[in-house]
Amino acid sequence: MNWLGRLGERTLGKIHFFFHVIAVAASVLVVAVRPRHWPRTVRDVLARQILFTGVEAIRFISLIALLVGISIVVQVHVLLTRVGQSDLLGPILVAVIIRELGPLLTNFVIIGRSGAAVTTELGNMKINGEIDVLDSQGLDPFTYLVLPRAIGMMVSVFCLTIVFIVVAFASGFLSGLLMGANTGTPLMFIDSVMGALTPTDVMSLLAKALIPPLLTATICCVEGFNVGGAVTEVPQATTRSLMKSVAMLFIFSAMVSVLAFI
Repeated sequence: MNWLGRLGERTLGKIHFFFHVIAVAASVLVVAVRPRHWPRTVRDVLARQILFTGVEAIRFISLIALLVGISIVVQVHVLLTRVGQSDLLGPILVAVIIRELGPLLTNFVIIGRSGAAVTTELGNMKINGEIDVLDSQGLDPFTYLVLPRAIGMMVSVFCLTIVFIVVAFASGFLSGLLMGANTGTPLMFIDSVMGALTPTDVMSLLAKALIPPLLTATICCVEGFNVGGAVTEVPQATTRSLMKSVAMLFIFSAMVSVLAFI
């Protein structure tokens, strides 16, 4: 029965970790709306987090969106033209890019790029005793370390998702023109997409662009704080945070899609 006991222990541990992450994420949202928790030092950390997570990732996100736009938009349009259903271009593009690929790929990139950096940074701070130093100086580690990273990641992922969608559509339209596809005028293309966009699509996009980065930042911060005194625990914590963040991303995206469109 040892294997059964270990299975139960691991299951309870995962459940406890899940509720702990939800509690920390909820605390971030509650604390974020209180101006007294945003002194200059915290605002500086927030600005650096947005710079690293959002601004410095624009080129890479744009490159991915460029390739996605070329591969998806052109193929969908050519296929619909062959079967005589060009009026379905807008709904299909909304379903593929706005509902799924845009927020999913953006979150995936940020998890690998910034999530790992957050866990590594906090893990090294924990080992070097810097978190204890902040606490002794009267700086709340939660307000100074967790709050700006979580809010900064939310803002960055949301803005990068919008950039991804715009670049994907623009690149798809231009590549379609160069390949001779009948994409129509830019206004016709935009009207086709906007006409297929519904309030449910907007709510789904907001949910997938805001909640996963909040949970990702929370998971990475919790794993970083859980590092013990050994340097070898930092890469292990980073690996755990990435795996949990990716699993959370796909599970949450699937749940939103099921609840919103089925």
